[in-house]
Amino acid sequence: MSAVLEEAPVTERTAHSSGATSAMLDLALFEARRLLTRIPMLLAFAAYVAWIVWRTPKFEDGFPALQNADRATQSGPLLVGLAVMLCANHAVLRSQRHDTERHFGVLVLTPGRRTAAHVLSVVPAVLLVAVGVAGQFGWEALRPGAVGTGSVAELLVGPLLVLLFGAVGVLLARLIPSGFAAPMAIVLCFFLFFAVAVPTGTGERGTRWLAPVVGEMSSGAIPSDLMDRPAAWHALYLLGLGLTVGLLAVVAGGGRGWALKGAVAAALALAVTGGVAQTSGLPAKTVVARAAATNNPEKQQTCVNRDGSTYCSFPEWRARTATWASVLRHVQSLAGGRAHTQPVLVRQRIYATDGLYSDGAIDPSANPYQVTVGTRWGGNRVPEFSAAVSSVLVAGSEKATGGMCDGRMVTAMWLALSWQPDPMRSLRDVRLDDSVTGSAIVLSPTDPLQMTAGQTDVVRELLAKPQQSVAAKVKAHWAELTAPKVTSARVAELLGVAAPKEADKCD
Repeated sequence: MSAVLEEAPVTERTAHSSGATSAMLDLALFEARRLLTRIPMLLAFAAYVAWIVWRTPKFEDGFPALQNADRATQSGPLLVGLAVMLCANHAVLRSQRHDTERHFGVLVLTPGRRTAAHVLSVVPAVLLVAVGVAGQFGWEALRPGAVGTGSVAELLVGPLLVLLFGAVGVLLARLIPSGFAAPMAIVLCFFLFFAVAVPTGTGERGTRWLAPVVGEMSSGAIPSDLMDRPAAWHALYLLGLGLTVGLLAVVAGGGRGWALKGAVAAALALAVTGGVAQTSGLPAKTVVARAAATNNPEKQQTCVNRDGSTYCSFPEWRARTATWASVLRHVQSLAGGRAHTQPVLVRQRIYATDGLYSDGAIDPSANPYQVTVGTRWGGNRVPEFSAAVSSVLVAGSEKATGGMCDGRMVTAMWLALSWQPDPMRSLRDVRLDDSVTGSAIVLSPTDPLQMTAGQTDVVRELLAKPQQSVAAKVKAHWAELTAPKVTSARVAELLGVAAPKEADKCD
């Protein structure tokens, strides 16, 4: 009998050695299923999908630059990540709540391996977010108006955030075995993300890159080779941070051994390497290239000729030249005199000096019949570009439009808006205050224009008339309609509408 009792422990140790890894993976799968079916997780994924469906069709008015679309995938997974942190934390503490921790001592899994199983249980959630990110970006990339190039490293940020938050949830459970720890951590995250001004270093780099998601203040787009965001280093930083937190959770759960300690050191090295590299200064060659693209864009652009006019753009935007040509063709078809056939140079111009860290103004060109177009398109950008084209055809150059505070503004705005599918809506869209009455600033790719209340009234009346009847009068009186200092009252008389009650006077 004593021999039997002595042999029993040997059998137990052998089973423990051979089945621990398999049991850990089985537990990870079991916990993953429970994690994904928790109410907070289901709500978070439902909100995430709804966010994708709501945001993606409207992103950049359906004409996305993919170097912006990849970053647009990063904020949505934050909600899923917080839900994963809460549910993973709750799962680790289940044995404490149900007073079953003492029963685990007879199982093949050690506390460290059980903790590792909980860390692994967040991986399916990470993969589901990766599918969501791929779907969102793919939706944008397949749009007919898509341009540019996305970054795989930027797309990895969303899934890596979920991994990091899930690991934090497990670590919190091992360090602070209380159900209040994870909710308090979520409150702290919201406080840090939205209520605290974190030191950002200098310029577009610096300690701002230590945050999980690094957004930009510019609403525009620049060529992808000029962005130079340290996205790859940031992805490495998040990966290293997530692995470090997960492995520390295993250590806090009772994991031991040189292999585990070495893994912690390696993961920490990844996090430190990525963290330091991403905060380094901007390379000098990027600064030079951005300055050249801002001040001398012609050296980096390709040009095409359409219907006698020339369209110069950065290579990634070349597909949009046909759309720009369509706007120019519509405006010129309504113009009279020389403007009806005047060759125009449409040049894409950007402010790239600060990358996407800040927006900057683009000075109007003094070159005759040169029109500036930006990197965004669709929505309000169409009437804005149309107004830029018409004002140059009327005044002769972008610089000359700055002093166009007379009746020529009526002619230019009618040319810009009358061909649009909904002219009154386009009038609203092109004005800064979205109004169709009173004075207002008219948006443009360079310096804005100004409309007085009287000019607005005349334009509104003209847009209500049949286009062809007004077009015939515009062509017949083109020379007088575009003469400097012509009054809005005289323009209204020539075009057959009521004259404004007030004289032309811009602020």
